[in-house]
Amino acid sequence: MARVEQVKSPAGERLSDRIAIGVLTRAFPSQLIDEVVAETGRGELRSRLLPARVVVYFVLAMCLFFGQPYEEVARLLGDGLRDGRRSWRVPTTAAIGRARRRLGVEPLKVLFARVCRPVAVPQTAGAWYRRWRLVAVDGTTLDLADTAENDSFFGRPGSGRGTGAFPQARLVALAECGTHAVFGAAVGPLSASEPVLSRQLFGGLRTGMLLLADRGFYGFELWQAARATGADLLWRMRKSAALPVVQVLADGSYLSTVHAEKDRKSRRNPVQVRVIEYTLARTGDATVYRLLTTLLDPEQAPAKELAALYAQRWEIETTLDEIKTHQRGPKLILRSRYPWGVEQEIYGFLLVHHAIRQLMHQAATGRGLDPDRLSFTRSLRIVRRQVPAQAAFSPRQTRPGTDPHPG
Repeated sequence: MARVEQVKSPAGERLSDRIAIGVLTRAFPSQLIDEVVAETGRGELRSRLLPARVVVYFVLAMCLFFGQPYEEVARLLGDGLRDGRRSWRVPTTAAIGRARRRLGVEPLKVLFARVCRPVAVPQTAGAWYRRWRLVAVDGTTLDLADTAENDSFFGRPGSGRGTGAFPQARLVALAECGTHAVFGAAVGPLSASEPVLSRQLFGGLRTGMLLLADRGFYGFELWQAARATGADLLWRMRKSAALPVVQVLADGSYLSTVHAEKDRKSRRNPVQVRVIEYTLARTGDATVYRLLTTLLDPEQAPAKELAALYAQRWEIETTLDEIKTHQRGPKLILRSRYPWGVEQEIYGFLLVHHAIRQLMHQAATGRGLDPDRLSFTRSLRIVRRQVPAQAAFSPRQTRPGTDPHPG
């Protein structure tokens, strides 16, 4: 149990409600946190050592300093509150666990929906192809704590010896290629496929975006659902798929048609697409790559440019690696023992990643650089170093009728 120092504070106010944690507080201001807490019905009728606002910040800090014990993360939050006379009582691990359960996942999901948007501006280098904002969709899996609850809900992968060592959650993300800002996410059990989960993300697509996707995502219904958002598409397709050549275009690409499964034999209700086929001659790779796109005019988007552009899809692979390898740490598993906590953690990671990437974008744009030129690992280290130094008092509005005593 951490040593407790007695603190006098104004009536109705607790030091724990005045925590500020550097870049996270700037990205997610306390007023916004309070709005989200109220919207999701997680506010308190009495004052607690760990009110909902502080628990949100704790989850974010936990995902920023992943691998540190609960109480150590709480100390990092409280370090800036000391002025020689005052101190925050560090909660126990059990108290933090109960507070996380009270909070649940909804405030983190709503906060993600409110804040996590594409961040590129017209001047952002590497974020655009002509008039289109480049975005990509892809998925990954995350190892979870080996508990019966996680195993039952998420499942585990198969292996040559039976089943994997840990349960796994599947995460599918939508990210801006030029800035690595994740602005859409869906979490599900391992049995949920990436294409199925990706449908939940299409609400974030807009006219003026060009969505890149690997060949594992193509399906007629999914293609149509993404196309209906107004976004344009550039997806890789399996080489074995039968695509009739309707018209060969001047740049070597050709117009074709795709059909729903029920219409495939009769060729009814065709949807026109453009096909680009190419090989990577410089690398000696004889693989024929086939891209399907909604950009039908070769003058607007020449085949050579689109073939070169498809490599930008790898930016989302790098984005997911930043979260899994650098932010979380290699070979580490999520700590939560229950599915609600797993989802809460994942959204915490995504929120912290977005805050760091937003900061990197601001720094790069201010100096006329491509955000890809900046190191995510170095930026992460800087943010981690600054949290204890920047923790400070921030204004708090107290609500009439709150109990000033610990809960």
